[in-house]
Amino acid sequence: MRSNSSYSELKMTIEKPDWSRTMGMKVWALEPDYALIYITEPARDKGSVTLKRKNEVWNWLPSAQRVIKIPPSMMLQSWMGSDFTNDDLVRQSSVVNDYNHTLIDEEKLKGYDCYKIEMIPKPEAGVVWGKIITWIAKGSYLQVQADYYDEDNILIKSFIGSKAKKMGGRNILSYWEMIPVDKPGNKTIMEYTTIEFNYKIDESFFSEQNMKRVR
Repeated sequence: MRSNSSYSELKMTIEKPDWSRTMGMKVWALEPDYALIYITEPARDKGSVTLKRKNEVWNWLPSAQRVIKIPPSMMLQSWMGSDFTNDDLVRQSSVVNDYNHTLIDEEKLKGYDCYKIEMIPKPEAGVVWGKIITWIAKGSYLQVQADYYDEDNILIKSFIGSKAKKMGGRNILSYWEMIPVDKPGNKTIMEYTTIEFNYKIDESFFSEQNMKRVR
């Protein structure tokens, strides 16, 4: 699903045992280092923007008219109240460089014949996970699931993809669930409604100034 650049629109639903809410968003990405996320709904969150530049994250809060840089101490906090953290936004691009990969098995998962791959962080990598196990579909190379373990080898959360469809000229998994193991009844669902690959965009788009202008 990766490309040099992309533009997408998606819905994110946060489900808790006693409430849920859905947010709309537009996402511009220049892989692997840049992303800008603009919240389109609900009304109370509309206009909020998150900017990722390499290993740093900023938030634009229109109600306060302020750009806030997320300090390292807050990288593991929830992003927009979801089961994703600020660190998840930054580290999505580090799986190639920060981990050693080993093919440990071949399994059928959710109807896909998959390679089961263990990812162990390199000693110098500044990552929070002790291990990631991921299932990659043979042939299509779609990531079907990723399980995240802490340093004590305890499963913390699973990221699961489904609903394969052709979007943006490619076959992708359009529906994703992030499920924390230690919080029964909690999960965050992300569903793509539009996606365009190799979107014409350059590095200058991902600026603090553009956080206030983008729509």
